[in-house]
Amino acid sequence: MAHDHHHHQEPTGTKLADAAQATLVAQNEQWTPMRAAIFDALAAEEKPASAYDIADTVSKARGKRVAPNSVYRILDLFVTNNIAMRVESANAYIANAHPGCHHDCIFLVCRTCKQATHVDDDKVTGDVRAVAEHEGFRAERPVIEILGTCAKCAA
Repeated sequence: MAHDHHHHQEPTGTKLADAAQATLVAQNEQWTPMRAAIFDALAAEEKPASAYDIADTVSKARGKRVAPNSVYRILDLFVTNNIAMRVESANAYIANAHPGCHHDCIFLVCRTCKQATHVDDDKVTGDVRAVAEHEGFRAERPVIEILGTCAKCAA
């Protein structure tokens, strides 16, 4: 289904965690207490968060140290299963606000405030895939990042 801009009624809070859990379980993965804690910490972030940021948040909440290596593994699992997205330029992650929906990612990343806005535009990403295919390249999942200044910081 091709369309220019894709808008969702985005779940938040418990509904978002439930959607993430359902998506992961549908892939025959377990929703463990640690995975739930990491997802909750990630979903609570307003900006892309590093594995170290998430490890600190979860460590404080649990009262014991959580290793960033463990967080990286879980975040990679989340990305693989489409419940989180990686912002490459920031080496950070954001919770996928619509985990059951698959789109190639376009991020608008503000250099000033570090906010990343996720945009779905199937025409743009379809064109990127077509260019890759024309070059004999098989794209797995294009991620487009546009670095600049958000409207709030520009004002």
